[in-house]
This record gives sequence, structure tokens and C-alpha cells, in this order.
Amino acid sequence: MNVDPTSVERTLAAAGCIAPRDEANELLHAAGDDARALATMLARRIDGEPLPWIIGRIRFSELEVRVTPGVYVPRWQTEPLARMAASLMPSEGTAVDLCTGAGAVAMVLAAAAPTARVLATDVDPVAVACARGNGVDAHVGHLDDPLPAFLEGSVDVLTAVAPYVPTREIRLLPRDVQRHEPRTALDGGEDGTDTLAEIVRRSPRWLGPGGHMLLELGGDQADAVGAVALAVGFDRREVLRDAEGDPRGIVARWSAKTDDLPR
Repeated sequence: MNVDPTSVERTLAAAGCIAPRDEANELLHAAGDDARALATMLARRIDGEPLPWIIGRIRFSELEVRVTPGVYVPRWQTEPLARMAASLMPSEGTAVDLCTGAGAVAMVLAAAAPTARVLATDVDPVAVACARGNGVDAHVGHLDDPLPAFLEGSVDVLTAVAPYVPTREIRLLPRDVQRHEPRTALDGGEDGTDTLAEIVRRSPRWLGPGGHMLLELGGDQADAVGAVALAVGFDRREVLRDAEGDPRGIVARWSAKTDDLPR
């Protein structure tokens, strides 16, 4: 295929892509020798479609994650949470990843503990199919609804990258995110904590003594979510911060005895 990579880069730059050279290389690699495929891919990207939907993959914590169009794209900002969750995972333990999307966090957990049991859920059947394509044991349903009862009181690590954008702030997200990415993966209700708080309240049913819950959240939500965690019985919580010192998540430890679990 006789295509000038510089022209592809210039086209992407003119469309507002922040890393046009890298994206041009990705598109050229994905298209191979098919000029028509490249033109189609380039048009999709110019329209604002996420690059991972177009090329079918993204790197996440050194893993290649396949991403289906319509599925929330894993962000690099989630990688520290995934790595911390993996560090807390016993080699023969059990982990649950709620709101799994493409299954990126579940993949990191499984890679860190290949003999562990890792289950995932998502309300979106398209996301679940995508996660399964990535080798994740994923199930369709709202939060923990699809989990088997035999897991009660035995989960070592529970993670979730749940929707946490306040409804009124959806309009402030980049135009392309609003146009293309699933709103159900973004909208967290009036203050963004509706789903986060629900996960916190549901988690004690599943966590074993000493188990950990790790949730991604927005910068002004750590105190509110942490208060809910303490109220339901988590005995210790820590705010996860990014390189700039801004809150990006919360990790809380469950220490209640099995007999104390809510029914």
C-alpha cells in the first residue's frame, strides 16, 4: 500500500487527535496493505470513534485487551488500581470484577494469579461478550446479581470501575466521549456516587474476612464513598491518588466475621 504516513498523521492532527503520529502508526498497522480499509478507519477516527474500537485492541497494564465497538474503553488511569488489586490477590484466591466492560481489570487479576478464580459481571451483554472474548469468566447482570451464592463470604478482592460521572457533568466530557461511549458506563447519578454506594453496600455479602474492595472514583467522591464503607463495616480505607496527587480510587478492607455478614 503506497500511503504517506505523514499525510495520515496530518489528517489526524487536523481532526484534533492529541497523539496523531502514534495513532497514524496504529491505523497503518491495522490496515496492512488494504488502502480501502485504511480510508474507512481514518474516517471513523475523524468522526471521533475511539481508536481501540477501530483497531480492535488496546494495551492495558502490559496486556493486550480486545475492545468491541460499543464497549467502554479501558483507560490507562485505571492501571494503578488494577495493579494494586492484583497485589492483594492470593495465588489460590477468588476475585470479582463488577462493571467489567472489556474485562481489562479482570485480566490483570487473572494474569497475576493464574490459579485463582476470577469472575466478572456487566449489565451490558455486548461488554460481557467482549470480556469473554478476552478469556474472562463474565456474566450478564446488574452488579453482583449474577454471582453464584457459593461465593458468599469467600471473595478476597472485589473491584469495580463503575459509572461515577455526575449526570449534570456528562455534558462537560469531550464531545467524542459523549457521542460514542456508552452512557451507562459513565452516568453515576446526581453526584456520581449512586452506583459506587450501591456496590459498597452489596460488597460485605461476598467478601471474606480481610478481603479488599477497590473502586475507581472521581476526585471529590472519596470522602462520601469512604463514609459509606465505614458505615457498613469496613474497618480500614485508603484513598488511591494519581501522579498529581488527585484521588482516583478507594481501597477498603472487610474484617467482619462470616457470621456478621448481612443477609
